[in-house]
Amino acid sequence: MDFKLSDEQQMMRDSARRFAQTRLAPLVTEDEKAHRFRPELVREMGELGMFGAIIDERYGGTGAGWLASAVMTLEIAKVWASYGLPFNMQMHGPAYTIQTFGTEAQKEKYIPGLVAGKLLGGFAMTEPGTGSDVAGMKSTATKVDGGWKLSGQKTWISQAHVADMVLAYVSTDRAKKAKGMTCFLVDLKGNPGITTRPIEEKFGLYCSPTGEIFFEDAFVPDDAVLGQVGDGFKICMTQLESTRLSCAARAVAVGQAALDAAATYAKERKQFDQPIASFQMVQADLVQMYVEHQAAELLLYKAAVSRDEGDLKNGPEISCAKYFAAEAAVHAANTAMKILGSYGFSLEYPVARLLRDAKSFQIVEGTSNVQKIILGRHLLSLYE
Repeated sequence: MDFKLSDEQQMMRDSARRFAQTRLAPLVTEDEKAHRFRPELVREMGELGMFGAIIDERYGGTGAGWLASAVMTLEIAKVWASYGLPFNMQMHGPAYTIQTFGTEAQKEKYIPGLVAGKLLGGFAMTEPGTGSDVAGMKSTATKVDGGWKLSGQKTWISQAHVADMVLAYVSTDRAKKAKGMTCFLVDLKGNPGITTRPIEEKFGLYCSPTGEIFFEDAFVPDDAVLGQVGDGFKICMTQLESTRLSCAARAVAVGQAALDAAATYAKERKQFDQPIASFQMVQADLVQMYVEHQAAELLLYKAAVSRDEGDLKNGPEISCAKYFAAEAAVHAANTAMKILGSYGFSLEYPVARLLRDAKSFQIVEGTSNVQKIILGRHLLSLYE
């Protein structure tokens, strides 16, 4: 399996790197303190083609592929993990899922705006009492003349209160459990049955908005159904494989940033008249961070290239990458804080932010335990 980047992929990576260094890096410190989200940055990323790699050209994409998407995500998230998340909110989540399951009218209505960053997207699965058990969600949709009425609450939804549209997963037949779930394309603005509220206090990803969505007999038309009624669980699982791959890329990026910060500091910081990088225990920590990062990056590239080669059923590979990269990112950030000591604990250095942001990767798109369940089932199936 060849992981060498093509000329096009290198150009896309370099473009993302320049954007991260020139547009994002100067804003990180100020915006993190203010918990500020800048939608104009998402639009600029869209204009640069960052949200089109796995989208057909006829809908505004580039069709450059999954590896191209991964390397762009790496460059952005390495500088600022909060702006790695729009790759999911715009492309891997809504745009790709609509492209896979939507009607031509739905594709033309939503995908170009999402890819361009002009429409802010999202997807709504999690509820106050439902996280990993997606099929146990309580939100419902009831059939009425000309459409459906949605009722229920979604929480911990990225971009909830700033998004223009979301993929909302709700139950249309509670008795059928997973087979009774349906996905709806929901325009959040101007619907009197929909209200949103930000979640203002959270551990990390300060500049990635998170919130709640409340449906109170919110009417959506029949053509808002994505796929067929009852296809929601299948659509949801397909979407999660895509968004998990993007999550793995962000985790690899944060792990790289933590390693860079720790190694740089270790070479500069002197104790006992020598750089602490000369101490074997510090070197051992750096080596473990480095090896884990190399492994996580290879798992990410393997999963992305496998998809580019046509294997869209490589869920176990994606779960491997997501699980390992998330755990490696947390370990790298935690170790970096140890190496920096009090300066790691200080907000003057980026390590505290990296640790806060890294923890999210063990939770989103299926927790680390969920990934182990997926991989356990896959492993046992190999011995049947």
